[in-house]
Amino acid sequence: MLLGGSMALMMLTYNDGGFEMMDGFGGMMGDYGHMMGGLGFPYGIVSGLMLVSLVSGVLVIVGAAMISIHPSQSSMWGIVVLVFSIISFVGMGGFVIGAVLGIVGGVLALTWRPKPKV
Repeated sequence: MLLGGSMALMMLTYNDGGFEMMDGFGGMMGDYGHMMGGLGFPYGIVSGLMLVSLVSGVLVIVGAAMISIHPSQSSMWGIVVLVFSIISFVGMGGFVIGAVLGIVGGVLALTWRPKPKV
């Protein structure tokens, strides 16, 4: 789960004074917004996807940390991880591998029960 959330955050990179989302070829998708000197239609979409990826990645990492800290609440935090891993597909989901790892981790957290203390 931590790996899945981290990969969702890795989709973001710092360029020209702001964070932008990377495309598959190592370029910056946000550069399309600067066509003809304006902040056009694509720039707003890419910014929205970047925000979705950022929030989803952070919440998956927080959910994974909370499962580790409070194992008795693994079902609740597993749902949080699962939901935000699925939502992260909208913003490319940490190169898609991150979203898949988050979904697997969320399902494992839902089915896992901590050992009772003897």
